[in-house]
Amino acid sequence: MTRRPRRRARPLLALTVLCPLSLVGLLVTGCAAPGHGPALSPDDTVKAATQFLTDRCLTAQGLAPPRPGRRPGTQAQEEHLADALFGAGRTELSLKLPTGYSVRAHTDGCLASAQRALYGDQRRWFQVSTVVNNLKPEAAYRKTSLASVRAGHRTEVADWQRLREHALTRATDLLTRQQRQQQEQQQKQQQQHQQKEAQ
Repeated sequence: MTRRPRRRARPLLALTVLCPLSLVGLLVTGCAAPGHGPALSPDDTVKAATQFLTDRCLTAQGLAPPRPGRRPGTQAQEEHLADALFGAGRTELSLKLPTGYSVRAHTDGCLASAQRALYGDQRRWFQVSTVVNNLKPEAAYRKTSLASVRAGHRTEVADWQRLREHALTRATDLLTRQQRQQQEQQQKQQQQHQQKEAQ
């Protein structure tokens, strides 16, 4: 694959990855009871925390996080956004699957930073999540049962579960703190508004 088509596809990938997260992000502000953490499914909790972290990272670089329906920038702007989100240059992580396909990822970029913050070990998460996400294709390729393929990857499955629980704990803490800060800020604004009206 040549460099140019790959780079053109990456902004679309940014929307594919983060657009579902934007819907989850809307839930964070309204579906959590104070002191009880986000009322989201485990998957949505991790996704919402991932979006929060990537948004914060992109915003710190002066970039607008990708959202559904946004007007695309120039090709150079979209490539800059994709590099900031997914990383630039040669990929540092690579895993060849039994089906013959290779999966690659960067260790730089806002998404990688979010994964390190949530999972702790981004390299191991990349390895085990790639394996676990491709168990069914491997079973079809080997013409065997999914159960037998899972048994052959019991170490990766166990590590996936461990890292996933780690990410869920960190994501829940992060979103709970973020929601509490939002509530405190809203209360402060309401108090300031009431004080102005009383004057």
